[in-house]
Amino acid sequence: MKINRLLSIIGMVCLLHTIPLKGQDQFTLSGYLKDATNGEALIGATIKVKDLNTGNVSNVYGFYSITLPKGNYEIDYRYVGYQPTTRQVTLTENVRFNVELKTSEQQLQEVVISGKAANDHVSNIEMSTEELEIKSIQKMPAFAGEVDVIRSIQLLPGVSTVGEGAAGFNVRGGSVGQNLVLLDEAPVYQSSHLMGFFSVFNPDAVKDVKLYKGGIPAKYGGRLSSILDIRMKEGNSKEYDISGGIGTVFSRFAVEGPIKKDKASFIVAGRRSYADVIAKLFTDALDDNTSLYFYDLTAKTNFNINENNRIYLSGYWGRDVLGFAENQGFDWGNRTASFRWNHLFSEKLFSNLTMFYSNYDYGFKFGDKDDLFQVGSEVSTVNIKPEFNWFVNTNNEITFGGEAILYLFKPGTLIDVSAGDETNSSLEKRRALESGIYVSNDQKVTERLRLQYGLRLSYFGYLGGTVYQYGDTIPGATKPILNEYKYRKWGAIADFWNPAPRLSFVYQLTPAASIKGSYNRMNQYIHLISNTTATTPIDVWQPSTNNVAPQSADQVALGYFQNLANNQYELSAEAYHKWMYNQVDYIDGADVFVNKYLESQLLSGRGRAYGLELYAKRNTGKLNGWISYTLGWTEMKVDGINYGSDLETRKGRWYPTRYDQRHNVKLTAFYELNERITFSANFAYISGTPTTFPTDRITVGGYVIPYVNNNGRNNYRIPDYHRLDLGMTINNVWRGKKGRSGEDNIAISVYNAYARQNPFSIYFSQEKGRPSPATPVTTNANQVSIIGTVVPAISYNFKF
Repeated sequence: MKINRLLSIIGMVCLLHTIPLKGQDQFTLSGYLKDATNGEALIGATIKVKDLNTGNVSNVYGFYSITLPKGNYEIDYRYVGYQPTTRQVTLTENVRFNVELKTSEQQLQEVVISGKAANDHVSNIEMSTEELEIKSIQKMPAFAGEVDVIRSIQLLPGVSTVGEGAAGFNVRGGSVGQNLVLLDEAPVYQSSHLMGFFSVFNPDAVKDVKLYKGGIPAKYGGRLSSILDIRMKEGNSKEYDISGGIGTVFSRFAVEGPIKKDKASFIVAGRRSYADVIAKLFTDALDDNTSLYFYDLTAKTNFNINENNRIYLSGYWGRDVLGFAENQGFDWGNRTASFRWNHLFSEKLFSNLTMFYSNYDYGFKFGDKDDLFQVGSEVSTVNIKPEFNWFVNTNNEITFGGEAILYLFKPGTLIDVSAGDETNSSLEKRRALESGIYVSNDQKVTERLRLQYGLRLSYFGYLGGTVYQYGDTIPGATKPILNEYKYRKWGAIADFWNPAPRLSFVYQLTPAASIKGSYNRMNQYIHLISNTTATTPIDVWQPSTNNVAPQSADQVALGYFQNLANNQYELSAEAYHKWMYNQVDYIDGADVFVNKYLESQLLSGRGRAYGLELYAKRNTGKLNGWISYTLGWTEMKVDGINYGSDLETRKGRWYPTRYDQRHNVKLTAFYELNERITFSANFAYISGTPTTFPTDRITVGGYVIPYVNNNGRNNYRIPDYHRLDLGMTINNVWRGKKGRSGEDNIAISVYNAYARQNPFSIYFSQEKGRPSPATPVTTNANQVSIIGTVVPAISYNFKF
């Protein structure tokens, strides 16, 4: 069936469900829900019409809209952690009604780990979706005493990492490059500071963290495994706030407040580590030209032009610097800038126009001005994205929109200076254009059944430059170059069109139990090139080309969701299966470092990931938290890899990927001793990840040369990973007491409490000092552990 027919059918279905009943006067109640204390929008707050058993939830900007017949109604506004408010509304015309909810004092005095409606876990159509309140993240024990967004989501089911010191995260067996990380809708290409120990997101500036593992809405595209959508605070529109913290590794400082009360506000938050400053006080090993630090600055402002228009400006600037001398070192960093314009065309039609710029680059250099070696890489993105929410009636909400993305890749700059003579061996810049349109409908079919269905159509064009054409060879060998020629600058060397249908449902068995299911197809047009054990800052992004096809994946999921004890407990079980196509792997010995003919060494194959996620959570009370268990398999099949004795065709066999983790257990617990002291703990157990060990060896001249046979890809697993972290938060240490305004706390944490030496990788070395040449050569396996000791930390945090 043609794409335009699919879009037409979905549009007709959506339209049919929007026609009101004949003879009924329909009016719309709409507005914004905000925090009465600081004016921040409340995302996902519930609005219910009493006696009608209908309602809606606020969107990511706090906007809601409900269309009802003419009459008098009692409207209930709720958000967990806030005092519910009930208002009487008479609908004889369209009504704009903004509501500010006050924080519940009772909720302030206990740990609450869910900011949604009490039964949202069961009734919401979203599945395979995790959301963390920043207040919960701030209470978790953390490495070096510093709370972290990325490390926090790794405690959720289906999310993991290949080890300490690995940048990014893995979702349901996918690679780091298959996750789309968004900060106020701008993509962040490298989400880690300090080689993966900290994320680039300042918790003082973060409001909401949402992770989609499956059932991904049609408005998202571009990655196979997940969408991590991080929303920044708008800034306090009521009064000025100053907050920050002094920790073991870095310090934070943030200021926010109104530019004009209830009309415009801002927030600026910054961090800077000081490992190099402290180290220089105790050792002479770090001279004046040595640097070892990271920093980031996050800023945002918004202005309410009138009741129908609001604009937002936000930006992020961050960098890691590892300098060894004046002209020697390594650095990398992100920059993003976003402009957003909210506009209300009517009480039913909400729009948001986003334009953003995102950049990631790295570079390292060694030597001096006469003898210098300098390498770098960069990727930049410019995007425009209009999106619309049409609140048709209480049973239908249609979302539609599009986006256009222009990519600029600098896959490798290489400059070599020898005796003052410069040689520039940099790779050619690459350009690409990605665009997409989408439409979806969230439909309440009956009191028990709700559907969300839609379609995303995407286009990708690899734009002019040098075209490389390779010949065929046996699988697993370097392809021969046949031809290379120049193509016009903005012409499409290769282009791709791909549809991506989406479907989700929720069927409520009882008010406290439901069954949910979802299907989504995802397409990914840019690839993270890395053949190291773990993702590093020097990995390179490359576009799909005439030689490298886009990746795609189909995922289905089915789950059972249950609430117990008046919604105090949440239980869920989800099974998922993901089929992946055009997955990128490498020939043995591939050279991915500034390689003009890199594509000749890339292989393409299939992947599959499937498993079961079990989850139990207690939302409120003195003792609360969650426990999860994931049973999962992740495998690939690539011709030229793992082909055994089939030397003629080299047809590949299934082998586990680096992210295949059979068992994954996570436990997070909070205990409120009293109003001032809260204890917390995290425990993680993860099965050992696959790695490749030599299968045979030969000895030449007294030296061992190991090699791997044709069945050896990821043929062994490193030992299991497990770790316990402990934490304690003491509130109102100085501020908040009688006569002092504001609040503060001391956070004490113990990371890796029983000093587990978790393996990151294992390598082999030859034992030295043989008694005689006739003595057999002995090789030893050596384990590399990034952290093998207890890491205590303390930090002081304040807000006033």
